[in-house]
Amino acid sequence: MLPARRLLRSVFYGSRYDRVPWGQRVYVRPGERLLREAQWWWRVRRTPVISLDDYRSGRPLGEIEEFLSCMMCGEPRQQPMFEPEGGRESGKGWRYQVVRCPSCGFLYRNPNVRPERLGDLYSSGYSGFLSGTYAANRQRRYNLTMNAFSPVFDEGMGRRLLDFGSGVGLFLELAEQRGFDAYGVDLSPDSVAQANARLQRARAYFGAPEDVPEIAAGGFDVITLWSVLAHLPRPLHDFARFRELLAPGGVLLILTVNARSLLLKAYGPGWSGFTKNHLMFYNSETLRTLLRRTGFAGVAYAAHYGDTIEAGTSNLPDSLRRRLYRAVQASDGGNMMRALAFADEDAIARWGDHLTIHRLQERATAPDEPTDLDLTGSTGSGAAA
Repeated sequence: MLPARRLLRSVFYGSRYDRVPWGQRVYVRPGERLLREAQWWWRVRRTPVISLDDYRSGRPLGEIEEFLSCMMCGEPRQQPMFEPEGGRESGKGWRYQVVRCPSCGFLYRNPNVRPERLGDLYSSGYSGFLSGTYAANRQRRYNLTMNAFSPVFDEGMGRRLLDFGSGVGLFLELAEQRGFDAYGVDLSPDSVAQANARLQRARAYFGAPEDVPEIAAGGFDVITLWSVLAHLPRPLHDFARFRELLAPGGVLLILTVNARSLLLKAYGPGWSGFTKNHLMFYNSETLRTLLRRTGFAGVAYAAHYGDTIEAGTSNLPDSLRRRLYRAVQASDGGNMMRALAFADEDAIARWGDHLTIHRLQERATAPDEPTDLDLTGSTGSGAAA
């Protein structure tokens, strides 16, 4: 016998949507978008808001972890939302807690990973993940995103590019093909070795940008973060550094999971954005907060309809494809968030003509100006708390 929920869906929707990929069903089934939005509203309303001290009480703290207040607004109160878990089938199970900031809505893992221990997540075996099933169709996704922000990436000749979190060099390979003077940096030594074996002119380095003289000198016309933002334990610090590394007129490209996704609202802890090494989860509003506080002048977004839809390889009927486009545009922008941040007004003037620009401040904050809040967000407790 079918479970009650599945039986109800079968009666309500019939068989028309059975072959629609699960990631697209919430966008194309009639009424489901409003149902999932209501479901999320109800979850937020009924989840208690507690103090950080109460939240910490009785919760285990791993060796590499620390408790945090909200990185975006400094709010210490917590709204415990989810406990994602996975990896049981491989014998390497993981579980963590995701909280919501009751003031600004930011979602983040708490306790989180201490920045000095971030490399522990990528010290071994991570390159195998990047070059295995994860790597399938990655370069197609990169090309689709670059096309969405054309002409920024159309011609790289004479322009410097930094790929932060460059992995095994899949994007650097495309960047050098487009003529960029391309550099990469990553915390996985195995990945860096594989990247350099793949590349011809571009070069990947192990460590942080400040550890590599060629990168620390800055002057980059483009910085890219491909599925990296969710991995950063100190985003304000990192983005202030990115702003310093950009040349006048420079841009920063971000691809990350979208915390406004209908799939998150539908599947909760089972959402695909909750993976083992993800630490923080952004939507378009919290990303604007991050960019504004670190001196960027503006940001533009490109909706993500799904790689197969955009590449024209989906079997979705035209009527459902049009419905998916309308739902994505009316709601969340897609399960992935694609954003282009502008370092200054020169960047907006050069690259922003055909884009909807969200200006972040009356004037672009100089990179060396102090920020208005502490850049750490940590309680200062560390692993000993």
